[in-house]
Amino acid sequence: MTRDAEYFDTRLDGAALGRIESILRPVDEQLARDYPGDRIGGQPIHTVYVPASIADVGIPQQWGSQAARLVDAHADVVESLDAAGVLTTVRDVLHTSPIQDLRLDFEDGYGWRSDEDEDRDARHAGQVLSALAADPTGPSWVGIRPKGLAAHERRRAVRTLELVLDAAGGVPNGFVFTVPKLRVAEQVTAVVALCEELERAHGLMDHALRFELQIESPQAVVGPDGTATVARALRLADGRCTSLHYGTYDYSAACGITSAQQSLAHPVADHAKNVMLAAAAQTGVWVCDGSTQVVPTGSQADIEAALRRHFGLVTRSLERGFYQGWDMHPGHLVTRWAATLGFFRDAMPTAASRVAAYLSRQDSGIMDEPATAQALAGVLVRGLDSGAVTERELSDVSSSITRASLRSLLDRSDGTAGAPAGPVSSV
Repeated sequence: MTRDAEYFDTRLDGAALGRIESILRPVDEQLARDYPGDRIGGQPIHTVYVPASIADVGIPQQWGSQAARLVDAHADVVESLDAAGVLTTVRDVLHTSPIQDLRLDFEDGYGWRSDEDEDRDARHAGQVLSALAADPTGPSWVGIRPKGLAAHERRRAVRTLELVLDAAGGVPNGFVFTVPKLRVAEQVTAVVALCEELERAHGLMDHALRFELQIESPQAVVGPDGTATVARALRLADGRCTSLHYGTYDYSAACGITSAQQSLAHPVADHAKNVMLAAAAQTGVWVCDGSTQVVPTGSQADIEAALRRHFGLVTRSLERGFYQGWDMHPGHLVTRWAATLGFFRDAMPTAASRVAAYLSRQDSGIMDEPATAQALAGVLVRGLDSGAVTERELSDVSSSITRASLRSLLDRSDGTAGAPAGPVSSV
């Protein structure tokens, strides 16, 4: 929107205005660089971790089949959790595309093995990831978690990563590697250097390699100077960091929480994750909740308790803005999908009606601001991505609600409504 020059007439002369501009222009550039906007759309609802020693192209189907059998064997429990009526969709997903993000683990879930064994597993992992990435029904994201950056393990981590990439024939589509146990921001500078050197040595495109940072230590949240280490780490990531992952048990243990009380719902977990969420806000970096070690196995009572527990934890995370989490057992797929689809299914009617009213400027009974409309559009996009709702259902609420109109709301500028929209996110 433009206005006549006389609209801006003030008593300040050009030199005064120029002085103000000279201060703010670099600030504008820094904000645009550091905070390009949220990346809404395409985020997986979970990351599935399996030891690299059992890597196999059949993992998604194996996990989906085991999860489906669990639904059949404990249908009464699962149905009692399905207040939103999504169980049919859950069953379909378990049979077609149960895993959205798969991480082959060479760290805690793998342990220390001989170099010969890890070399062999790394080469096999690369072949598996390449095949899964090429499968249209496979996970959208794949990768590995190598060992960490500590002096005793970083050479092993580098070798494993390089062997995986060699065996994969390059960087598979959707590939990302996890950097475990971040403690200081400067470690990210080394990870960026590693990516650059691997790209140079292997003839890869610039920025072909991306990583996620795993927050498992208090030092990664609050540094010795009182600043948020994770925020500084993101500024050093050279645009390569896709997400921040919370490590439930390492973090809780480092804070002195006894094992019986370690949980995604513990106050120390909430504090860490809220700092992560604030640090990542408007940067385009996703935040992923951690895992639970309670799995649905054992007696009927144990299985029911585990299903209800995981369903509740996933729902709690969704309510707090964490749209992704770790799954460590096929049974977790049941409650992950049920809770996620149910959450967005329940949110759809209200969100859709408010978006429709905002788009048509009708009286919805609620005075929604542009930022609220953007958040409501984000809910609908996540619902579409997960399969909780369909475009047809949204158009039944209002023909004005389309992917394009939601995209327009997500891409609004930070100025007033009607101002030119900038590219603040990508679906």
